[in-house]
Amino acid sequence: MKKILVTGADGFVGKNLVAELKNHGYENLYLYTRESSYEDLKKYTKDCAFVFHLAGVNRPKNEDEFMKGNHGLTEELLTQLKKNNNFCPILLSSSIQASQDNSYGQSKKAGEDAVFAYGNDTDANTYVYRLPNLFGKWSKPNYNTVVATYCYNIARDLEIQVNNPEAHLNLAYIDDVLEEFMNALNDNATKDNNYCTIPVTHEIKLGALATLIQSFKESRSDLSIVDMKNDLHKKLYSTYLSFLPEDQFSYDLKMNKDQRGSFTEFIRTPDRGQVSVNISKPGITKGNHWHHTKNEKFLVVSGQGVIRFRKLDSDKVIEYEVTGEKLEVVDIPVGYTHSIVNTGETDLVTVMWVNESFDPNNPDTYFLEV
Repeated sequence: MKKILVTGADGFVGKNLVAELKNHGYENLYLYTRESSYEDLKKYTKDCAFVFHLAGVNRPKNEDEFMKGNHGLTEELLTQLKKNNNFCPILLSSSIQASQDNSYGQSKKAGEDAVFAYGNDTDANTYVYRLPNLFGKWSKPNYNTVVATYCYNIARDLEIQVNNPEAHLNLAYIDDVLEEFMNALNDNATKDNNYCTIPVTHEIKLGALATLIQSFKESRSDLSIVDMKNDLHKKLYSTYLSFLPEDQFSYDLKMNKDQRGSFTEFIRTPDRGQVSVNISKPGITKGNHWHHTKNEKFLVVSGQGVIRFRKLDSDKVIEYEVTGEKLEVVDIPVGYTHSIVNTGETDLVTVMWVNESFDPNNPDTYFLEV
């Protein structure tokens, strides 16, 4: 496998990229970080076959550090490659700020120009990405992105600032960035004139972002699941979970207990129904009711029991013996009164799905013994 140099290897994008390169079998990696020396750079540029130049400065103490960190390091890197007659491809992670007339933008634009000049002088392949706001696991709150800050603070009940709720954000998810970077490594980058682009990006208003991330925290109490058909929501939820405090990975559910056992709601969705866990003590019968529209799936995962059905206009009773030793799903059709009986000597544990979440104002549940 080719030797790959990654500058900024311990940053947000660098950590994710290094992990993905290893996933693809690349083990000969030169990792250049703030702890690396100039001698390391000279050594790495001798025989690297591809450069991911991710290192840069975006929050310096003094503004003059922008040019040194973003343009100066790029020039050093390119100079060493030329000295070593190593005209390998180079990928530069720039920023959409490069089009802005400020110290940071000017320094990023200078880095871009240096890479383009290197490509013109050497005929080396260059890939310059003006990245939008990035988000994903391993990003730093109060540093990399507002998404990281909101996720971190909301997960810890800390205050967040929403200065302009109507402000539009253009976001790219780290996994989509990695996919495109791997394409560039294989000389299949997505190009738009001189620049390369991340094909998948997302738009959201700042206020909507704050509200959405807040809903992720509340989902532990209302048991809701974000709409996973929305690609941005799915990616943001994954990011939020990566910011949970390490002592808060778990949360309690409300177990409704009585002498028969317990019933515990697990997940609620607006369009895909509800999942619950039912525990019945030995000899206990639960159910003996029917529904007009609600339909269910029962999956016994522990214990032994029998599920019984009877159509409302019939005396015929249908039985299904169920056990945790043989996982099978039993569909509960509408218009059939049904029950589940624990016929074993231990607790009967059943995972139950229903096609609509319980609404106390319209329970659609009518008592009738099987």
